[in-house]
Amino acid sequence: MEGHELARTLEGGVEAHRVLLAALGSLTDEQARSASLLPGWSVGHVLTHLARNADSHVRLFSAAERGEVVTQYEGGAAGRAADIEAGAQRSASELVHDVRASAERLEAAWASASPACWAGSGITPLGTASISDLPMRRWREAVVHHTDLGLGYGIDAWPTHYVRTDLVLLTMQWASRRPMGLTELPAEALAASPGHRLAWLFGRLDLPGLAPANIFG
Repeated sequence: MEGHELARTLEGGVEAHRVLLAALGSLTDEQARSASLLPGWSVGHVLTHLARNADSHVRLFSAAERGEVVTQYEGGAAGRAADIEAGAQRSASELVHDVRASAERLEAAWASASPACWAGSGITPLGTASISDLPMRRWREAVVHHTDLGLGYGIDAWPTHYVRTDLVLLTMQWASRRPMGLTELPAEALAASPGHRLAWLFGRLDLPGLAPANIFG
C-alpha cells in the first residue's frame, strides 16, 4: 500500500476505533450477554474477538520490528477460538476496557513502526500478508464487526472511503475465484448501493436473486 493511501487507512482505523468505543459507552451487562448478528456469538464474543484481533496485529508488528515473521494468533486457529471463548462472558465494563486498551496498543504500534517493519510480513489465517496491508484489514474488522454487534450501527453508516477502498479489494478477491471472462459482478450486485454490494460480498446481506458471494467460505 502506497504512503498516502496507508496514511488515510490509518486515519480510518483510528476513527473506526473512536466510533466503536463511543457506541460502547453505555453498554450494559445484559447487552454483553445478548446474541450478536453472528451465529453462535454473543456481543461479548464479538468484542473479545475485536480485542484479540488488535493484539494479534500488535504481535505481527512487533515481530516485523525484530525482522521476524510469525503467525498472527499464538496457537493458531485453536488458540484464537479459545481466547475468544474465555473472554466472552466478562462484564460489559471489562469488555469495553479490553477493546479500548487493545486498540490503543495497536495504534501505538502503528505510530512507532519503522520503515523496516512496514516492509515486513506476517502469517495470517488467509496466508502471508504484508505488514502495510494490515491496517486495512483492521479497519475492516472495526467497521464490520461494529455492525455485527447488532447495537444499531448499520451498513449505511459505513464510512464512504472505507466502502470505496474495500469494495475494490473484495471485488478483486471475488473475481479471482471466477473463471476467466466471468469476472464482472452480477447485475443484481452492481445495481445495489456500494455499501450493500460490499455487505453482500462479506456475506452480511442477501441481495434478491443472488446466492451468497462466499468469498471467505
